[in-house]
Amino acid sequence: MRKAIFSALFILFCTTILAQDFKGSIFYRRSDGKTEPLPFAQVYLIEKAKLIETDENGQFTINLEVRTTMVATYVGYTKDTLIVDPGIPSGEFYLMGENEVDEAVVTSRQLTNTLSRIKPVRTEVITAAGLCKMACCNLAESFENSASVTVGYSDAITGARQIKLLGLAGTYTQLLDENRPVMRGLASPFGLTYVPGQWLESIQIAKGPSSVINGLEAITGQINMEHRKPTDEVPFFLQLFGSSHAMAEGNIVSSLQLNEKWSTVILAHASSLLVGSDHNDDGFRDEPQATQFNLSNRWLYYDPSGFQMRFGVRALMDDRLAGQMGFEREHDPLTSEFWGSHIKNKGINGYLKLGIPLNEENSQNIAIVADFNYHNMDSNYGLKTYDGTQKSLFLNVIYQNQINEYHRLSFGLSGQDDDFREDMNDHRTYIFTPVPSPEPIIYNIDLSRRERSVGLYGEYNYTLDDKVTFVGSLRGDYNDIHGFLFAPRFTLKYSFTDDIIFRLLGGRGFRTANIFADNIGIFSTGRIIIFDDTLSEKRNLLEDAWTYGGNITFYLPFGYENNTYLSFDYFRNDFLKQVIVDQEFDMVQALVYNLDGKSFTNTYQVDFSVDPIERFNIVTTFRYTDAKVTLRGQGLVERPLTSRFKAVFNAQYATAMNKWTFDFTAQLNGKTKLPNFMAGQDKVIEIDGEYFSPIYPMFFAQVTRKFRGIDIYVGGENLGNYRQRNAIINADKPFSEAFNASAIWGPLSGMKIYAGLRLTIWK
Repeated sequence: MRKAIFSALFILFCTTILAQDFKGSIFYRRSDGKTEPLPFAQVYLIEKAKLIETDENGQFTINLEVRTTMVATYVGYTKDTLIVDPGIPSGEFYLMGENEVDEAVVTSRQLTNTLSRIKPVRTEVITAAGLCKMACCNLAESFENSASVTVGYSDAITGARQIKLLGLAGTYTQLLDENRPVMRGLASPFGLTYVPGQWLESIQIAKGPSSVINGLEAITGQINMEHRKPTDEVPFFLQLFGSSHAMAEGNIVSSLQLNEKWSTVILAHASSLLVGSDHNDDGFRDEPQATQFNLSNRWLYYDPSGFQMRFGVRALMDDRLAGQMGFEREHDPLTSEFWGSHIKNKGINGYLKLGIPLNEENSQNIAIVADFNYHNMDSNYGLKTYDGTQKSLFLNVIYQNQINEYHRLSFGLSGQDDDFREDMNDHRTYIFTPVPSPEPIIYNIDLSRRERSVGLYGEYNYTLDDKVTFVGSLRGDYNDIHGFLFAPRFTLKYSFTDDIIFRLLGGRGFRTANIFADNIGIFSTGRIIIFDDTLSEKRNLLEDAWTYGGNITFYLPFGYENNTYLSFDYFRNDFLKQVIVDQEFDMVQALVYNLDGKSFTNTYQVDFSVDPIERFNIVTTFRYTDAKVTLRGQGLVERPLTSRFKAVFNAQYATAMNKWTFDFTAQLNGKTKLPNFMAGQDKVIEIDGEYFSPIYPMFFAQVTRKFRGIDIYVGGENLGNYRQRNAIINADKPFSEAFNASAIWGPLSGMKIYAGLRLTIWK
């Protein structure tokens, strides 16, 4: 008996000793032999079929009970494998850039669009390889293969692009630049065209209310952009692009490692559309003639102690000429000879990020984020002028404590200071007087405001054996206009097995509506902008909404390397407060008022991805949206200009060693409820007294040939040449109240053929 007890205790003791934590580190080994950590790399545990992610220092910790094979991966780098026995305390992985090794070993495809297994929020990741599948001149053109995000035009004149997520305008989606809030306010109408696709390393699309650390404005979700890093082994990258629409673009990226601690990256962009065209003969340019210059410089200081400092600056100049073909820059914009639009945007942004470890293990740290943004817009639209200046300062101090492997706490204090100077003048005197007045009469709206807020937040993260992750957070802000605002949020991730993952989340979000910037297309109409008597221009612009939903993903054991998943989503938005800009209440007015009734969206989506054979990937997605809003005089109706469904099919095949890559994408876009004033327009369908757009397809294709250090690609967009023809209503009467170019439901440009090259020089 004593012997049996002793044996049992001995076995238990050995098991305890052996089943201990293994601490791994992933490094990038440069060609000169020096190494540096790879943050947020992935480690695949073959025996457990489980994927884990390293922290910002390239480290991870896992409890081992049996011998385990680990494969470390990072997009754009070779793999490294370790076989680890229980009891071994630590190990290191060393990866090299794929272009630094012999071309013959590069045989596997890089993931392009994928769903994160690790993140508690449902997150779709578009990698650098995914961005190369499209022409991807800018952020607006980076979502062709995504059904989650729909991109359209705000109007048929200015070229302003807007996204929709969960059936709502992109203003309800928080845009982040490496987790810094960007593209707020005046930068939002054209901001999607200010981020060159070739500057980006990845795009992460998170649906639903995410972390409160970055503020309250994430109502439908967050889109985070990861730029190319100062530590990239690319001293020179060049991209050249040209299209059949007379669009030319160039991008340069250069990373420089100054020493073991300092590195920097310079990003430069220039693009131009110099030739105006009018293919539908309505007298207006199909696309604005535009010139853009964009320059950014980012720095990184990394100390072996763990201290990090990141800072950078960015400057922008964007000049657009739109309107009737006869309108030129030298013409007086406030005459009725031609309806023209000249839009000039200038901006500068600077940021500073500090990471300060408080102990050797870096389990406690402080992060400080400061961001300053200046943006100026001078513009005219026919006889309307809109001038605006925004100065914004954002400061965030975050304390994080990884108490143990199960519990993590974060606390923070942040402040936001926004100074908006906005002035709109309408010089159409004959609209505002019964008879034309000999004296000029100007209709003016001044929406200038200074808005300040300070917020406290806390976030608790609980993780149990990679089975359960719970994140609960609460944020309270004092806004000097809107008072106290409280936003609770939660996320639950549960793994029934390693291959069945369930997510549930919910939370509250707030934002202040920017009437002109959010609805820039209203200037491309003859409407008079009227504020309802019950809506104070400055005090009642707060929008308040709850968002909740869930996701379940099945990772299936078939296809090449078992890279197959099936995912189902459901999300709902409910607005408590919303600002409505209504063009249907009156035929000559755009009436601005607060929501009086219900406003909600229900979004359903299914995603399926499979690799039938090596280097061949197929992704299909279907999204259905049920969106309703209460409009004055109509009651609860289908939200105008929101497509009911979108289906996407994408196929990619690469030959051996990825020398040739073939991409094909097909979209099927569902019908869209149209405003009543669209009755009788081209292709508009009437059903039971309501008006809808037709269902229409779009096709995209690209072929890429890789040489050593050079990619040459050709492709086409909208290969079916489908267009919303005559998108401008009453184009022959541009100064009348009935003129309207804001009701856009389909593509404005026809088929586009493009070609380009990417040149990469590696160290």
